Amino acid sequence: MSATVNGTVKETGPIPAVAAPVRPSAGPWRQAATRILRNRSALAAGAGLLLIALVCLLAPVYAGSIAHTDPFVSNISGTTIVNGREVQVLQQSTEGLGLGVTPIGPTGDPGHYLLGADNQGRDVMARLLYGGRNSLLIGLSSALLCCALATVFGVLAGYFGGWIDAVLSRFFDVIWAFPVYLLAICLSVVLLTSGLHLGPVHIDAGSLALPIVIIALIYVPYVARPLRGQVMALRGKEFLHAAVGLGASDLRIMRREVLPNVLPTVVVFLPLMTALNMLTESALSFLSVGVQSPDASWGTIINDGLALLYTRPAITVAAGLFVALTAVALNVFGDGVRDALDPNARLRGGA
Repeated sequence: MSATVNGTVKETGPIPAVAAPVRPSAGPWRQAATRILRNRSALAAGAGLLLIALVCLLAPVYAGSIAHTDPFVSNISGTTIVNGREVQVLQQSTEGLGLGVTPIGPTGDPGHYLLGADNQGRDVMARLLYGGRNSLLIGLSSALLCCALATVFGVLAGYFGGWIDAVLSRFFDVIWAFPVYLLAICLSVVLLTSGLHLGPVHIDAGSLALPIVIIALIYVPYVARPLRGQVMALRGKEFLHAAVGLGASDLRIMRREVLPNVLPTVVVFLPLMTALNMLTESALSFLSVGVQSPDASWGTIINDGLALLYTRPAITVAAGLFVALTAVALNVFGDGVRDALDPNARLRGGA
């Protein structure tokens, strides 16, 4: 290529191409969010969870504005409208069940005992929604507490090793030595009578915080053990040696280098532990050592309907169905989160 300078033609080289602007690559969390949005089963499960949570949160609206009932007060002598007729909520029975009466069955009318009544004349649908609020609250809260404690213990044990690892590992072994439900039942039976009073922590016997703490504690080793192993593997990585060589403190290394690398694993554990903790709470409440009256949960509703299983199965079936659907949705969504945060999961059949 030539150019004219002061009347003289000079040869010049080719014009260099203008480099296209480099677009910054998406971060790992944004990539994970993109993978989840492409996973239809995870999206469907997440939508189902949001729908169940929203319906349960609207329990006061349903009880107060639609059903016009108090699901925590007995209504033994109450009446309702079925097909334009006024009928007793607890009808006379010759089978000798409970108080000699049989609760009204499902009416299909949201304003008049949609799923029928229990043996105390309380609206099953209203109690089901209120019970779902408590079951979801306990499941999620205990999972958050469990994952938080497990992260602290797992990082400390895996990073420092030595006597810290030995002490924490023996603590995990002691908890792990007991069958999960047996340990939960024993703790519940002891603490339900006196509450929990440990230093500045004071929890009353009938508080919902009690099953949250019990369920969270019994599952800490199941989350802390994998995190401890992951941190021990990170100790040999070059970036940790570089941080040590630069004089970074142990606290800074754990906060800036170790924790971001184990956080995806904690996020994967969270929905799975929520499902497991919710099932544990339902089992404890079914055995009357979980949520206590006047509060309700799906486990207590299943227990309430046990005596009416052959005459009014809707009580037990409805609560059990909500437990099953929520647990399945949480597990499917958890699998989607795992596949999104673990690129190798696609090789195992993930989306």
